[in-house]
Amino acid sequence: MNLDHYIEELKTLVNVDCGTQTLAGVATVAGIIEALWQQEGWHTEQVDLGDRVGPGVFVTNKPQTTHFDVLLVGHLDTVFAPGTVAERPMSEDDSRLYGPGVSDMKSGLLNMLWSMRGLDAADKNRLAIAVAMNPDEETGSVHSHQWIGELAKRSRCVLVCEAARADGSLVKARKGMAGYHLTFSGVAAHAGNDPEKGRSAITALANSIIAINALTDWDRGTTLNVGVIRGGSAANVVADTAVAELDVRFWENDEYDRVNQALNALCEKGFSDGVTTTLTQVNHKPAMATSEATQALMQQVEAAGKAEGIAITWQAVGGGSDANHTAALGIPTLDGLGPVGAGFHSPAEWLDKASIEPRIRLLKRIVSMM
Repeated sequence: MNLDHYIEELKTLVNVDCGTQTLAGVATVAGIIEALWQQEGWHTEQVDLGDRVGPGVFVTNKPQTTHFDVLLVGHLDTVFAPGTVAERPMSEDDSRLYGPGVSDMKSGLLNMLWSMRGLDAADKNRLAIAVAMNPDEETGSVHSHQWIGELAKRSRCVLVCEAARADGSLVKARKGMAGYHLTFSGVAAHAGNDPEKGRSAITALANSIIAINALTDWDRGTTLNVGVIRGGSAANVVADTAVAELDVRFWENDEYDRVNQALNALCEKGFSDGVTTTLTQVNHKPAMATSEATQALMQQVEAAGKAEGIAITWQAVGGGSDANHTAALGIPTLDGLGPVGAGFHSPAEWLDKASIEPRIRLLKRIVSMM
């Protein structure tokens, strides 16, 4: 392959500010990747997922078919704010590429394209292949998971092309996740003159954190993290409002049920007299578990790796992806089919240049063996 050509195409994707809420940037990336697929003769469609997110992109070699042999999945958005590209556009050294979203997951988008560019004509004619690229994975795929789910139900299997782990491992399982906002409503009062008339939302918030942390089950891998808190207006005012943002992770979906029920019960009871607590769930991804059908797909991937001389290892990881949604539908799903990278969601994010070509070959081989 022409690595310089690949890097030039990757630069056009990385050097666009496209955090999930930067709708124009996500639309720009959608347009760039759609045009690249169109140049290869594939059928493409931009998918309207509502006015709160950018467009999705659907690609297929057989637009009239009702069922697909494989669905490849990636996302167009990043976590980075406008201005990030100006601060640190894509760069490289001898072994790595750097930049916002370079491995999470602009390179995964490009590897899907390059692997299908290299697919034999006979395989392209024989197989029905679909590609879905969504605009809001980084915020839980709230607007796109139903669209991807419907495509997955029409597919024999799903390959999500997020980056391989730093050691080259593919992903066989992912933790589920749920996000909540807790809103505390109390009564304001002057902290010096009549504090007894106040009902502090901040006190309730503080009490809630202790109770929420107690729901953690380390042995089962269930964690709860209050990562953002806001509240109050001045030090001499008893705060009448406060907000907490909570992240929940779990390996087992029945653990989600336990935690969700407990959170609702705690918030209904309240955490301080005179303060009401409203619990709002903002996202949810079920755990990606390894089924028998998924294990069979893993064997296919291992056979493809052997044919290409690429060692295949597996990890179960804590971060969620669109694989969580498709696996929960009972569709055999694997993840981490992109190039090797790490440092996701940070300024240190990197992509291993030496892994790009082998991972393109691997993905092409996997699809050709369908």
